[in-house]
Amino acid sequence: MQSIACEGALRRVVAAATALFLLATGFVALAPYAAAVPQPGIQKIKHVIIIMQENRSFDNYFGTYPGANGISSRSMICNPVPNLGCVYPSVDHHDAQVGGPHDSFDFVNDLNGGAMNGFALSQAYSLSADCKHNKVPSCLNQSQPLDAMTYHSASDLPNYFAYAQHFVLQDAMFESLPSWSLPSHLAIVSGWSASCASLLDPSSCTTNLQPSTGSHSFDNPGNIYPWTDITYLLHSHGVSWNYFVQSGSQPDCVDAALLSCSTVTQNSSTPGIWNPLPEFLDVFTDHQRRNIQPLDSYFTDAAAGSLASVTWVTPSKASSEHPFAKISDGVAYTTKLINAAMMGPDWSSTAIFLTWDDWGGFYDHVVPPVIGGVQVGFRVPALVISPYARSGLVDHTTYTFDSYLKFIEDDFLGGARLDPATDGRPDSRPLTYEARRGIGDLTNAFDFNQSPLAPLLLKPRASSTLSN
Repeated sequence: MQSIACEGALRRVVAAATALFLLATGFVALAPYAAAVPQPGIQKIKHVIIIMQENRSFDNYFGTYPGANGISSRSMICNPVPNLGCVYPSVDHHDAQVGGPHDSFDFVNDLNGGAMNGFALSQAYSLSADCKHNKVPSCLNQSQPLDAMTYHSASDLPNYFAYAQHFVLQDAMFESLPSWSLPSHLAIVSGWSASCASLLDPSSCTTNLQPSTGSHSFDNPGNIYPWTDITYLLHSHGVSWNYFVQSGSQPDCVDAALLSCSTVTQNSSTPGIWNPLPEFLDVFTDHQRRNIQPLDSYFTDAAAGSLASVTWVTPSKASSEHPFAKISDGVAYTTKLINAAMMGPDWSSTAIFLTWDDWGGFYDHVVPPVIGGVQVGFRVPALVISPYARSGLVDHTTYTFDSYLKFIEDDFLGGARLDPATDGRPDSRPLTYEARRGIGDLTNAFDFNQSPLAPLLLKPRASSTLSN
């Protein structure tokens, strides 16, 4: 155990230096180019719902899905661990898992220069450190497999596999940034993760994969985000939006290198890691904080046919699928969200994008690409659920969370971009993430000329092979 901890400490020092190198060299400005012309028919989608769950890699959930780039003999990469030897991917039916560390330093360790063989050792180090302080329910030993290297079967996730079969599964969705939850939640609403010298100056910000995690507000300044997020454009174009937060505890630790920590409560009025919009300066100045609402309001709006044009939904810990939360509870939660949209009057004009914010330390065999000079994060599961989704498609197009911003802009903003050169609110981002060449705009997943697909209403608690 001591040798694992020592090696892990050394790996984090090396990873920190490598992450700083990526930060200094990977983010380069690109020449601007004309916005793409939105695909004809995209305006049939009048309601976009983005459901972001927690901490799963693509291989961990959909590695066995037929036709997807998943687990096979070619992707069984040895992940060596001292005293254990090679650890290979294996099936795991446990409802609650441990997962691994997953900040920007752990990304470097897991990637290991493209070898994709650092996942097991990263988890072994974190488990040995946490076990030393009795922080996790089970500790690493010779007989216990490392669950960072595991994957689930179709029988574990019948609802998610049913959505994939009936709608669209995307097997090349990458995190926008090679880091953890806070940068991902910032990216999904703004296309950037940064730290700023001035709380009121958008030009004072610089890219940061490990931004401050303090929970602050305009009543208690300290963690304000002055750069521009997509709600600024939505508000200025008269496009409605809501961000729904499930009350409970935050899904993850403030320090993503830890596997367990003390509980932090959350609700729609508490800014934090999974609720960053209250901390954006433009949300405050545009008087839009009222659009951040409790989850109950989502179900009310869905039933009444009054969903906003753009909706984000974020879970509490119990519903998040974030280790140690039960997967079955998360599936039940997302199924209820999707059923509500399908049963409401807005279904015929809705697109639901279901994804997971980061890899959570779980193994994936695909080397994440460098796109437009930027290293993106690991693959995460992603589903497109809509009457106009291409039924049964496994979409191999390369996407990041920036693709969601592209789709919103094309659908509701006529192709206007979250771009400091054109959006009327300049900030200092070094490039427009969503304009990077090589990232799809999600329209490959749709056929706007097809006969609309019927709702697929599923039991939230479907029978599965998950066990405690």
